[in-house]
Amino acid sequence: MVVALVLAVMAGVLLWAGRSPICTCGHVELWHGALDAGNSQHIADWYTPSHIIHGFLFYAFGWLVLRSRPPGERLILAVVIEAAWEVLENSPIIIDRYREATIALGYTGDSVINSVADVAWMALGFAFARRAPIWVTAALAIGFELLALWAVRDNLTLNVLMLAWPIDAIRIWQGGG
Repeated sequence: MVVALVLAVMAGVLLWAGRSPICTCGHVELWHGALDAGNSQHIADWYTPSHIIHGFLFYAFGWLVLRSRPPGERLILAVVIEAAWEVLENSPIIIDRYREATIALGYTGDSVINSVADVAWMALGFAFARRAPIWVTAALAIGFELLALWAVRDNLTLNVLMLAWPIDAIRIWQGGG
């Protein structure tokens, strides 16, 4: 119930902030594999693995720091953090930062359905990490990072690096140069 409430509040805040409920193209896709204006507008895309990895990392952090708390409470905390990031990520300051520091030159932010799905993908990653052996979770995270790197020249590691400390050589490589 708490997770659903957090998602509802996040969706409400995003709608209030003017985010589109669905892709402005007028339809919802389960998978959107192109890097174009439909990116971050549908249920899953090449950045979905990053959100699953967020779940792996939140589970690991909660296990290390909040081990005495029940897994459900740790999941709620992870959902709150991920939802807060989705709101921040869709603010003008972060959207502008993506445009100036990364290859996402035309990025306009996420649709609400994409943000809700991103939090759900994170929760799925959290649940997977809770059940799977550590080596399987780590191998899957590395696999996701390598797959996204190969497919779209971007992944969670590069996304964080380029937001925090842009490197021109990486931006040029990501752009196909």
